[in-house]
Amino acid sequence: MTAQEVRLCGLLLREHFGEVVEKVGTHLLRNGTQNLRTIIHETGIPVDLVKKSLCVLVQHGACVFSSGRKGPGSPTEYQTGCDRILRILRYPRYIYTSKTLYGDTGELIIEELLQRGHMTMSSTVKTVADRLTQNMEEGHSMDYSEVSSTFSKLVETHFLQRCPPLAQKTDVMTTATPATPGAPADPVSTTLSTPESFPDCYKVPHVTLIGRGKRQLSGDDGEDQKNAKKARLDSDTHGDEGIYWQVNFERFHLHFRDQAIISAVANKLDQTTSEIVRTMLRMSEVMTAPTATCTKPLSANEIFRSLPTSYNISRPILDQYLTLLVDDPMEFVGKAGESGGGVYVVNLHRALANLARATLESVVQERFGSRSARIFRLLLRKRHLEQKQVEDFAMIPAKEAKDMLYTLLSQNLVQLQEIPKTPDYAPSRTFYLYTVSQLPTARMLLQNCYKTVANLIERRLFETKDSKRLLEKSQRIEAILASLQASGAEPEQLTEVEEMITAPEKQQLESLRVHINKLDSAENQVDETIFLLESYISSTATLTS
Repeated sequence: MTAQEVRLCGLLLREHFGEVVEKVGTHLLRNGTQNLRTIIHETGIPVDLVKKSLCVLVQHGACVFSSGRKGPGSPTEYQTGCDRILRILRYPRYIYTSKTLYGDTGELIIEELLQRGHMTMSSTVKTVADRLTQNMEEGHSMDYSEVSSTFSKLVETHFLQRCPPLAQKTDVMTTATPATPGAPADPVSTTLSTPESFPDCYKVPHVTLIGRGKRQLSGDDGEDQKNAKKARLDSDTHGDEGIYWQVNFERFHLHFRDQAIISAVANKLDQTTSEIVRTMLRMSEVMTAPTATCTKPLSANEIFRSLPTSYNISRPILDQYLTLLVDDPMEFVGKAGESGGGVYVVNLHRALANLARATLESVVQERFGSRSARIFRLLLRKRHLEQKQVEDFAMIPAKEAKDMLYTLLSQNLVQLQEIPKTPDYAPSRTFYLYTVSQLPTARMLLQNCYKTVANLIERRLFETKDSKRLLEKSQRIEAILASLQASGAEPEQLTEVEEMITAPEKQQLESLRVHINKLDSAENQVDETIFLLESYISSTATLTS
């Protein structure tokens, strides 16, 4: 891991869990696997705070623990990794995706599980039903069965998965709050559980949960106590005690990858072509391994039968579209045989490589202009070119081409390769070839993206801290207004409270809100680039291993 990754992880931990968890997490990132005594000694944090911090990290899947390396009886050791912590950056995207696919109920289920790390199905259903009921009109409430149905759909499509059973307990785990039931069964592993390692990973238990969501009634304390008592009495009858659930991040990442491919096809060709690719990806998503370089082969007949009826495409037209996809230079779709009217696959690795390549070209164009992007694109396609060849092929004057090449070289976007004619490396007898290595360039750009996101987070924290007093005043006034509206106050009273914030303060708050929204939007946009580059690098590593 690099310094930029550790810096970004520290900012994410501080923003979501506080400074103590940040200090423990970054210490483990920098120093690797350590036991509890060593962490306490080197960080100088009290033992109870270290235990609670480790429990928070384990609860959210950001830390794993294992028995000591010195054999049975040795102290438990803890380990964390940047990849688990960096997932926090993508939380808004996970929530938005679940809202798009499964509505408000799916959104709240994913949000609750992301906030708490691990939960049982019954407690998740109750919490989500209560939240939905709170936002409904008076007299309406959300039935538990509707939330349970959405929860089951999320499990069926593998967006949620069971936490493997706890294999062992340590001194830290036994002294903490119930934040540990979902700790990984194989502590040494740094990956999420898979159906192969845990056979009941996607098995929904039979939950006996009957009722509807309840509103929080602040004025009826007796009723609240009665409901709380009833919940305690019924807690043993739900049938899912000890079965905890977590978000399957890898499944979301596969969905993001497929959506990126579909969007690229739609932009390159048309909507009908993208729907054909979407159908192919949907048909093969269960049969294709997450690390596969291409999907399972599908015949044209199978694709034709699975297309949405709303498109009303005839079989000859489908064949023409498939031929167009196969002949396209981007090579998103390939032909694997002739049986069944033709057998086709989606080239996942090649698609990611082309998307990463387009991203690199876009970055060069934005930073150095269209002519530099033309040279960069030329080197990507021709692999190795001399300076004179670059000038001729790119049709750029010699002086400008030389300046642009040297600028790209100084930024490590272009490499210079020397091929001597003689062993003495004399300049007059040496070929100097310019080239672009896509994978190292993608890795460098990924580190720049980590640095950019860290800068955006720091700027947002600075802006918020700088206007802290004004924000606190605004929140207090909003709370007073909400309380007065709930008690049926007169309009004059509400107006009097609203005037406690002066016009300049309102203008300052609006300006801050716009600025913070821009920073948040920029974070999400950079994260899309991060995801694309990470997927390409991971796919290339799988291909070469």
